[in-house]
Amino acid sequence: GAMSVDSITDLSDNASELLEALQLSHPHELDPRRSQGKKKLLSLNPITWQVPRIVDKCCTHLETHGLQTVGIFRVGSSKKRVQQLREEFDQGLDVFLDEHQSVHDVAALLKEFFRDLPDSLIPRELYGAFLSTASLEGQAQLDTLQLLLFLLPPCHSDTLLRLLRFLAEVAQHAESSWDPQGRQIPGNKMTVSNLATVFGPNILQKEKPGEKDAGALNFEDSAAIILVLQRLIEHHHSLFMVSPEMQWDVLRRLFQTDPDVIEYLLRRK
Repeated sequence: GAMSVDSITDLSDNASELLEALQLSHPHELDPRRSQGKKKLLSLNPITWQVPRIVDKCCTHLETHGLQTVGIFRVGSSKKRVQQLREEFDQGLDVFLDEHQSVHDVAALLKEFFRDLPDSLIPRELYGAFLSTASLEGQAQLDTLQLLLFLLPPCHSDTLLRLLRFLAEVAQHAESSWDPQGRQIPGNKMTVSNLATVFGPNILQKEKPGEKDAGALNFEDSAAIILVLQRLIEHHHSLFMVSPEMQWDVLRRLFQTDPDVIEYLLRRK
């Protein structure tokens, strides 16, 4: 009889690593809407979406109400209202964000969340590796970034993808456009470069916030951070998708070493 595998913790370390790589193989499953109506989240990473509630709620609110807001992420916010929102999320309350909530307050809260994480979204031990990709060009740069993304813990990977997908949508509304009636729709002025400048230092941190020299970056590092985040925003869809060749190689190795895992994946899908 085959072993019943219901959690990634039941698998060997080798199989766990392979399955964590497979989490990026199914982009249609990265849609958080897929879990609606399910009472129990599955524990295996290719199926469970691991994004903090505050991040998903803020991104969803800004996608709904803020894409046409000029200077989003650059215009000042109310410190008092942002602090109140932060405390409500910290207390685990079901925070309701609607059209009456200031776009700039929610944008500031999202920035603060990533800035103040105890461990930055891209772990600090990978800071130098990610920055080194700024000196590469073309496909070599993208291939290296993708391999580095594979090293991220699942929660970091899922959250980064959610953020990048949101930032790409904001950038698509940077320029003014016109509706079918010929009326001008103002752009938000936040290009990929502008967004990378705002979010880069919050995503890629060399030191913990508050530590000595935490905010002191030289010009080369600052420029590299902006460039790396630009590339991540521009190519997030392809970077977070495992190639068919790599996926087949992983599945073939699993079939040879852990056939029970293959059976588990087939049953779940």
